[in-house]
Amino acid sequence: MRRKFMTGIGLTLASVLAAATAVYAAAANQEFYAGKVIRIVVGFSAGGGFDTYARSLSRYMGKYIPGNPTIIVENMPGAGSLISANYIYRVTKADGLTIGAFNGNQILGQLVGGQGVIFDPRKMEWVGARGYNHDLCVLNQKTGIANAEQWLAAKTPMRLGGSAPGATTDDTAKILKEAINLPMRLITGYKGTADIRVAVESGEIDGLCGFSWVSVRATWRKAIESGQVVIILQSNGKAHPELPKVPLSISFAKSAEARQLIETGIHQASQVTYGYSLPPNTPKDRVQTLRKAFLQTVKDPDYLHDASKANLEIAPIAGEETEQLIQKMFTTQPDVVAKLKEVLK
Repeated sequence: MRRKFMTGIGLTLASVLAAATAVYAAAANQEFYAGKVIRIVVGFSAGGGFDTYARSLSRYMGKYIPGNPTIIVENMPGAGSLISANYIYRVTKADGLTIGAFNGNQILGQLVGGQGVIFDPRKMEWVGARGYNHDLCVLNQKTGIANAEQWLAAKTPMRLGGSAPGATTDDTAKILKEAINLPMRLITGYKGTADIRVAVESGEIDGLCGFSWVSVRATWRKAIESGQVVIILQSNGKAHPELPKVPLSISFAKSAEARQLIETGIHQASQVTYGYSLPPNTPKDRVQTLRKAFLQTVKDPDYLHDASKANLEIAPIAGEETEQLIQKMFTTQPDVVAKLKEVLK
């Protein structure tokens, strides 16, 4: 009985100490964040999916952070968001005042030793992610191609727009060209999907791959509904509920190697595409504060109402899970990594 009694006292003291620590951390963060400005640095130009989601988040997240700081969005386009990823990792102060919103596909670039990658996602802190990516291949209806079979049989390669090596638009197109022999020619160098959309609509290029359904819903819905552009393929392990008739890219893979390339290079990478990051060594209490605020924001009724009006799909992933998914990517078999490196060079 005495032993149980002492154990009970120990648990009670531990609970009290934990509660006291939480209260102290909250008070310290309130004092720190009061009157401050938090930046969300988006690695693409204004008007694209990353930018649209970040601006939506910035309008509500501040009220869930102790001290109610102002949150602003800054665009830092370049190299498929690699510039912003390196900036968050190497330049930004680890003080909890700068959040990165770069394309998580750059993590795949780090895995395969991509040129110019100097950040290590395993050392960064992760606030969370707005959801899994669900990549699409979309073509201008003027190409005359209405389905995947017609595209795969086309004698003329489709001109697809991209941002830079490491961007989803570039990597997805390259992987599908290798894995299912998709007739395409990549024209890269656009600042983001907003610029690529304009190029597709004007006929400058024929389409793009690696544009997520959540971004299409938010920024290109009218063109889809009017038939101006056509969704040809979706690259995910299973069809999106809203796209039941659009075939999966992996269904056209003819070998185990081809399927592995798509699963690792697209499906697995898609799980971390939309993560929000912090620099390494950001104080743990501020990391936890921002993680909690993120999860509270994506449940906020006003936020969800505005997201619905803007056709934004919300399927959040906690920071801890995002971190685990990234760690898992780095357990990929060496032979698969080597093949991806060859394809994405």
